[in-house]
Amino acid sequence: MASSLDQLKATGTTVVSDSGDFEAIGKYKPTDATTNPSLILAASKKAGYAKLIDAAVEYGKCHATNVDDQVEAALDRLLVEFGKEILKIVPGRVSTEVDARFSFDKEASINKALHIIELYNQLGIDKSRILIKLASTWEGIQAARELQSKHGVNCNLTLMFSLTQAIAGAEAGAFLISPFVGRILDWFKSAMKRDFAAHEDPGVKSVQSIFDYYKKHGYNTIVMGASFRNVGEITELAGCDYLTISPSLLEELMNSTAPVPKKLDAEVAKTMDIPKKSYIDDEALFRFDFNEDQMAVEKLREGISKFAADAVTLKDILKGKIQA
Repeated sequence: MASSLDQLKATGTTVVSDSGDFEAIGKYKPTDATTNPSLILAASKKAGYAKLIDAAVEYGKCHATNVDDQVEAALDRLLVEFGKEILKIVPGRVSTEVDARFSFDKEASINKALHIIELYNQLGIDKSRILIKLASTWEGIQAARELQSKHGVNCNLTLMFSLTQAIAGAEAGAFLISPFVGRILDWFKSAMKRDFAAHEDPGVKSVQSIFDYYKKHGYNTIVMGASFRNVGEITELAGCDYLTISPSLLEELMNSTAPVPKKLDAEVAKTMDIPKKSYIDDEALFRFDFNEDQMAVEKLREGISKFAADAVTLKDILKGKIQA
């Protein structure tokens, strides 16, 4: 019998590897791969990645004069070095994240995104194979809107925890969104002091509602469930456009033959009665509706802070090597 992983792919879901460890990615034959500062930090601590760090450090030394600018240049190059290696393995795209410190600065996000695209271009990698990851703040969503419409740069809106963010992201024309499943579950388990079965998982239900909304109203933005805590969350979302899955859970799916029936269906969603809402050029309404979701507000703040902190840790590692 086919593995659960192969069954998942057969439902129409594109499987994406959620890892910076490209040595482990090829085993599961994903189409795309996603990275973030936390994943890159974890991978960079392995000896096998020393050559990428060395290349980034040399780049930083050659492209800036003071240490802080050298570190900044080295970090950007390190992210791109990982992306380059991943693209040797996956046939599709890799997501590379803009520094979370720019989550509330539209122009800085755009400038950093274009710089990352240029770094890839210098390595002979076309922008069609890159997704720029931006936090799903109002500013991040508007940066994606401009990058998509004015620069033809495809964006992945990450740290997404609510339908409000998802609606604004679709209206911005984002290529893809990454609603976080496991982090939503974490919040509800802590708040309600109980566990949840997969079919009632609040994170699963959040992605289901976004998927149905998009298909009902004809948005082309790809829905990619992310941040999974267990296989049950993944199989409950079989049929979702994309799912980005960690190597440990990919391994579990590959070693299982449990049935994986399709759970999300675009044609069924089109028949649903789902009212349409809009946030185009209405920042105040977006902020109010988002503010009404305590879980989303808290998890977005926490996610931005964690990614920013891990980027600082990466910079400290690079700074130490530059000054050595």
